[in-house]
Amino acid sequence: GDYTVRNFVGVIEDISVKSSVVETELFPRGALEFYTKKNMGWSYSQAEYDQWFMPERGGEQGDYRDGMQEKIANVIACLREEPRSKRAVIPIPFSSEGSKTVDWTNQGQTKCCRELHMYLEDGQLKCTGILRMQNASIFPKNIHFFATLLDHVGQELKVPVGEYTHWITNLCHDRSAISC
Repeated sequence: GDYTVRNFVGVIEDISVKSSVVETELFPRGALEFYTKKNMGWSYSQAEYDQWFMPERGGEQGDYRDGMQEKIANVIACLREEPRSKRAVIPIPFSSEGSKTVDWTNQGQTKCCRELHMYLEDGQLKCTGILRMQNASIFPKNIHFFATLLDHVGQELKVPVGEYTHWITNLCHDRSAISC
């Protein structure tokens, strides 16, 4: 339904890939792995796409792959060069035009995840995710992707992954919410 919780913040202390596999009816393991590959910008087969892709699993709003490999490389370079940087961010805007032409009716322009802020603290890679919208039913997909992304960056930097903070402006149960 349309019940919405505003400005929800949660901290996940163990965001390891192993701990971030939450299988549901909507997201069995194969679907989680497919969407993570897709959002990381990694290759996947047409057979995987045919088996796992469904608009109910996020559609254009949950497609974060555009330029993802370049954004990841930028974060790694940033934290290698300046470990105290506050500029290690992965922005996830819509990809086709500038933000001054945003159209609220176009779901591809209103991505759910807006930015991932990464930083090194206490010898660990930590992250804060800023989300415009989080459907609870799609949370398993996002967390699996974020965990995989953090694991990848942590391995490249040769540091363990620490906590992840999930900041959500609008938290709803599922995609039936009005204008989610």
